Amino acid sequence: MLRFILSWLLASCLLVSPTLAPSPPFAMRISCGARENVHTPPTNTLWFKDFAYTGGVPFNATLPSYISPPLKTLRYFPLSSGPENCYNINRVRKGHYNVRIFFGLVLLNGFNTEPLFDISIEGTQIYSLKAGWNGHDDQTFTEALVFLSDGTASICFHSTGHGEPAILAIEILQVDDNAYYFGPHFGEGAILRTATRLSCGDGKSKFDEDYSGDRWGGDRFWKSATTLSQADSAISTESSIKLPSEAPNFYPEALYQKAIVSSDTQPELTYTMEVDPNRNYSIWLHFAEIDPAITIIGERVFNVLINGYIAFEDVDVIKMAGGSYTALVLNTTVAVDGRILTIALHPKGASHAIINAIEVFEIIVAESRTLLEEVRALQSLKGALGLPLRFGWNGDPCVPQQHPWSGADCQFDRTSNKWVIDGLDLDNQGLRGFLPNDISKLHHLQSINLSGNNIRGPIPSSLGTITSLEVLDLSYNFFNGSIPESLGQMTSLRRLNLNGNSLSGKVPATLGGRLLHRASFNFTDNAGLCGMPGLPACGAHLTAGAKIGIGFGVSVTFLLVVIFAMCWWKRRQNILRAKQLAARGAPYAKARTHIHDIQLARNTYGHSRTAAESGPSLLT
Repeated sequence: MLRFILSWLLASCLLVSPTLAPSPPFAMRISCGARENVHTPPTNTLWFKDFAYTGGVPFNATLPSYISPPLKTLRYFPLSSGPENCYNINRVRKGHYNVRIFFGLVLLNGFNTEPLFDISIEGTQIYSLKAGWNGHDDQTFTEALVFLSDGTASICFHSTGHGEPAILAIEILQVDDNAYYFGPHFGEGAILRTATRLSCGDGKSKFDEDYSGDRWGGDRFWKSATTLSQADSAISTESSIKLPSEAPNFYPEALYQKAIVSSDTQPELTYTMEVDPNRNYSIWLHFAEIDPAITIIGERVFNVLINGYIAFEDVDVIKMAGGSYTALVLNTTVAVDGRILTIALHPKGASHAIINAIEVFEIIVAESRTLLEEVRALQSLKGALGLPLRFGWNGDPCVPQQHPWSGADCQFDRTSNKWVIDGLDLDNQGLRGFLPNDISKLHHLQSINLSGNNIRGPIPSSLGTITSLEVLDLSYNFFNGSIPESLGQMTSLRRLNLNGNSLSGKVPATLGGRLLHRASFNFTDNAGLCGMPGLPACGAHLTAGAKIGIGFGVSVTFLLVVIFAMCWWKRRQNILRAKQLAARGAPYAKARTHIHDIQLARNTYGHSRTAAESGPSLLT
C-alpha cells in the first residue's frame, strides 16, 4: 500500500511539473541617448534606455539608412570628452554573442556630419569607418561574433580626428556557443567581424527577425543581391526546406527559398568584394537545390574557387545535402594578400552553378588585455588626480594597440600573457589632488614622471614596494611631510627628483646611501629637508616639529627661571626688611648695655674695697 501511494505521488508530481524548456538567448538592446525604454515597430522590439556609457552627449538622431532601427536619439562623443569613450555593460551571461553597433548622424550647423572613428570590442579593434559609409546600407553598422567570459561587454569608440563618434544603438545578442565554428583557432582567442552577408536572389534586405528566424541565430542582417553576373537569374520556391535551422547556426528557412542560377551564356557565377589586405577570412557558402529541373545526383556539379584556388571541388548539392530542397553549408578559411576577394563557381560539363547565400567574416585575433589589477590601479589614480576629460582613460589602457591611454606606457608580460603598465608620463598636465596608495599596485612600473603639476599631500610609503622603478620624478608639485623610509627599498632606482616641493625632515639614510653611489638626485627647494649634500645640516636646520619642541622647551625653562627669580627676590626682600627693623631698635639697646656695664663695675669696686679698706680710693 505504501509503495502504491509513493508511486502515485511521484506520478502526480511529474504530471503537474512544467516541462523544463531551455532558457532563451540573452538579448540586450540599447537606444543610445534615450531617457526611457523604447518599443519600435513593426515587431515591437524593446530597446532599453541609455546606460553604461563613460561620457558623451545625448542628441536627436538623423537616421543614415532605412535599415537603421527607427530610434529618435543617439549619443555622440565630443573630442573635449576625450579620445576614448565606452559602453561598459555588466551582467552579461558567459558565452558567444553577436554584437552590433549602429551609427548615427548629428545635425549641426544645418548639415549632417559624417564622423570617421574606430571601434573596439573587449579591447580588440574590429572596424574603422570609411568615408562615404552613410551612403551604403550595410556600412551604417558593424557587427562581430565575440566570446564574453567575464560577465561584461566593453564596446569603445576611438576618435581619429575626423569628426566626433555618434552611436545610434547597440545590440548584444547571444548565439549558440559553437556558432560559426571555423577550425582549431575558434574560441575565446578569435573574433569574427562580418565583412558581408548576402541573400542571393532576394529583392529586399532583411534581418533574421523579418524572416521569422530563430532567436539563437543572433538576428543577422542579409543584404539583398538579385544578381551576381550580368547573365544570371534569380529563382525562388515556396516549398519547405529541410535542415535550415540546425544547431549551432540556426539559419532562417526563407534564406534557402531563393537563389541565383547561372545561364548558358555565362555559366560561371562570380562575386567580388574589397577587403582589408593581409588578413584571414572565414567564408560560408549556402546552397539548396530548389530548381525543379534538377532532381538527381550528377545533374549539377561545379567547383568553388576563391581568388583562383579551388576551395571545394565537385560540389553536387543534391548528393552532399542528401536531396533536393535541403540546406547545405560549406565553410573554408583563406588568407588574402591583396584587397580583392573573389568567389567563383565554375560548372562542370553543361550544368549551371547555383548559390543561395554568402557570408564573409574577417578573422581577428583577440588582443590580450591589461592585467585587471593594474587597470583598477589606473582608475584609482585617475580619480585621485582629477584627470582632465581630454585624457579619456576609458576602456583598456593598452589595447587596442592603436589607441593606448595617453600618458600610460605599456609592455607585454609573457609570464601572464597580459599587458602591464611600465611607465606613467603625466608631467605638466595641470593635475590636482593626491597620489593614492593604489599606485603601488602598478608592480611593473619603471618610470613615473608627475613633475610640474599641483599634486598635494604626502608621498605614499607604498611607492617603496615598486622595486622595478628606475625613474621617479615628483618635482615642482606641493608634496609635503617627510620622505618615506620605504623609498630606500627601491633597489633599481637611477634617478630621483623631489625638488620644488614642501618636504621636510631628514633624508632617509638608506635612500641617501643608495643615491650617493648609484643614482642622480635632486632635493633642492624643499625648505624643511636636511641631511644630504646641498642641504642644510640637520642640527642647523631643524624640522618644524623639532622647532616646536625646542620652542616649548625654551618656554618651560624660561618660566622656571622666572619662578626661581621671583622666589629669590621675595626671600631677599624678607631679609632686607628684617635688617631694617633691627636698625631702628639699636640706640635703646646700647643704653641698656652701658648702664649694665657701670653697675658691673660698681659691684666689682665695692667688693675690692671691702677686701682692702686701707687702700687709696680711686674715686674722687
